[in-house]
Amino acid sequence: MTVRLSAISSTAPQLIATATLTVETAGPGFSEITAEAARFIEQAGAGDGALLLYLRHTSASLVIQENADPDVQADLISALDRLAPEDAGWVHDAEGPDDMPAHVKAMLNGVSLQIPVRGGALSLGTWQGIYLAEHRAKPHRREVVLQFLGSRK
Repeated sequence: MTVRLSAISSTAPQLIATATLTVETAGPGFSEITAEAARFIEQAGAGDGALLLYLRHTSASLVIQENADPDVQADLISALDRLAPEDAGWVHDAEGPDDMPAHVKAMLNGVSLQIPVRGGALSLGTWQGIYLAEHRAKPHRREVVLQFLGSRK
């Protein structure tokens, strides 16, 4: 096994920029928000640092996943449905049979991400995209807080 650490670069934090992204979902599935995150980084004048994304909901989630083949998203939805099916006998069902499974799926995926920013660009891999995963059956309005911490470009 070969392991190699690149040269370390350091800068003092000079910028904290924050915005809220509103996403109108169409029901269960993935909404890609990579372009909006990149636009935020550009408009903030970001250099090197970290982009923090935080979803202000408990029945949707944020994920970094493949952005090349939509079959991946279909399979991920199927996998989450198998892990948290609607007919599992949930106690919490006040908001409908899809509510508790949505909470479980959000817990599995998480509601926050951190992405390195280098030279004013997101350090995502070639096939990676940022997605909001909607776990409820009906459309919802979701809010994602974007925050950059780091240097100015």
